[in-house]
Amino acid sequence: MNLRSDLKIIQNWVPANSQVLDLGCGQGELLSFLKEQKQCKTYGLEINADSIVSCIEKGINVIEHNLNDGLQHFNDDSVDTVIMTQALQAVNRPDRLLDEMLRVGKEAIITFPNFGYWRTRLFLLHKGGMPMSKTLPYAWYDTPNIHLCTFHDFENLCREKKLTIRERTVVNKNHQESLAIRLWPNLLGEIAIYRVSR
Repeated sequence: MNLRSDLKIIQNWVPANSQVLDLGCGQGELLSFLKEQKQCKTYGLEINADSIVSCIEKGINVIEHNLNDGLQHFNDDSVDTVIMTQALQAVNRPDRLLDEMLRVGKEAIITFPNFGYWRTRLFLLHKGGMPMSKTLPYAWYDTPNIHLCTFHDFENLCREKKLTIRERTVVNKNHQESLAIRLWPNLLGEIAIYRVSR
């Protein structure tokens, strides 16, 4: 099974034989991999009907659910890892959802685009409008991204909530690291992948 490059990074952080909940699981690509290759017990939440059908066809346990409604149907510490890729910026209250993720799971893995990326800054400076790119492909009026943030913003939120950042990978649009990105992550990184816990 061939995984997207960002999902390859994430799967390395998920222990074998663990319980995983994927928020906004899409067509279940990651969950299917974790189930087959790492014998994980997997669950997904998704709002798109076509994606739900695709998950069911793959044998993935999936529930139709809007992340803005929280995770109140899940018990405390009911899974090992809660994953949310490229959705933090699209929910109404990312801070509250992060709390919910770490109530339900022992760890959370989160990815999001960096609004502090140098091309984004240059676009704002040069054109004076909201930037569009491969990682931010929408116009300001039709974007699902309502809470854009930088890596610094996210790490400040983690500090405020007294969360532990266990691992962080900052990558370019092709999900690759480099020395320059490691030196200046908030300026040169396009996408962040964080593993956090209480």
